[in-house]
Order: sequence, then structure tokens, then C-alpha cells
Amino acid sequence: MKKIVIFITCIFLFFLFGCSFDYGDREPSGEEQPGLIMENVEYVRVRSADPKAKFLAERAERYEKQGVMRIQNLTFEQYGGHGEEVNALGSAGYASVEIQSGDIFMDQDVRIEVETEDITIETYQLEWRDEPHTLSTPEENEVTISQDNGTSFTGTGLHVSARDRQWEFKGNVSGLFIHDDIEIEETAETETIEDDL
Repeated sequence: MKKIVIFITCIFLFFLFGCSFDYGDREPSGEEQPGLIMENVEYVRVRSADPKAKFLAERAERYEKQGVMRIQNLTFEQYGGHGEEVNALGSAGYASVEIQSGDIFMDQDVRIEVETEDITIETYQLEWRDEPHTLSTPEENEVTISQDNGTSFTGTGLHVSARDRQWEFKGNVSGLFIHDDIEIEETAETETIEDDL
């Protein structure tokens, strides 16, 4: 879960320190025009000469008055081990970043793979709230969580508290959960639990 928090923080910092341009007077309209438009964006965040994260986006628009960055077709990677290994990666068709708060809303086939935790989250919409450190979906949204060991279950209304590492679904959870017990693992046996969670 710590890797998810670090990754989402990196996304926020990328958009927080974006540039803005003043295009001069525009004809008044009902909606704010973006202060900055970028297409085919590639951004690599580097710290102490090591790449920490890479973001690719088809289009990004920054709205100063609203304090929002809107991104289309976003893919991302977070690196560890001096930039030599991928810790987390993912994609979303659309994302909206609240620049001041760090809250991020992702939409349209969201997928996050946390390699170090061996967990994949797939859903249609996902929201990160930075201050309480929570990850959630709307109550009716279906979420699939899977691991390489064969664990795969689906539920609706995911809510994750990153601070205390609590995961919960609001309803309709079913699937296969495989628990590898350390003591049993030493005897080369695996305990399998199949149940409606």
C-alpha cells in the first residue's frame, strides 16, 4: 500500500509544478479555457540522478482558476532500485488532478499494478483523496483485485485506507482468495480458501 501512496504522490507533484501560459484576452465564454495545453506528453521525474517515475499522456490541460489538470490517456511507471526496476505501473483513459489538494480522480478503464505488493486493481473509476490517504470507487462500481498466486475476487464499492492498510468492499464480493501461510509454505503446501468474501 505504501507504494500506491508514493506513486499517487508522484503524479500529484508532476502536475503541481507544471507551467502555465497567458494567451492574452479571449472572447468571454461560459467555461474557463485551459491556461496550458500539452499533447503527447512524456515526463520523467528524477531524484539524485535516478529516475523515479515516468508519465505518458496523449493530452494534458491545466485550468488555473479551477485549480485542475485534466489528462487524457495516461500511462505511468514508478521506479525503484536506482531506476532499474518498476515498482508500480498503470493506466487510465482520463484523469483529473486537483492541484492544491492532491486529490486525483481516474476514469475509463483504470488499471494499477503494484509489483512490489503483487497486486493488480482494475475498475472503471478510482479516486485518491490525499489528506485522509484513501482510495475509493463509487458504491456501484465493480472492482477486480488479483495476484499472481491465483487470487482473484470482485466486489463493488472499494474503500482503502492507506494509513492503516484496511481494505473493504461495500457489497457483492465473490471470488477465490489463496492464502500462503509462512509455516505451511515451508512444507511446500498451500492453503486455498474459496468463499464469498
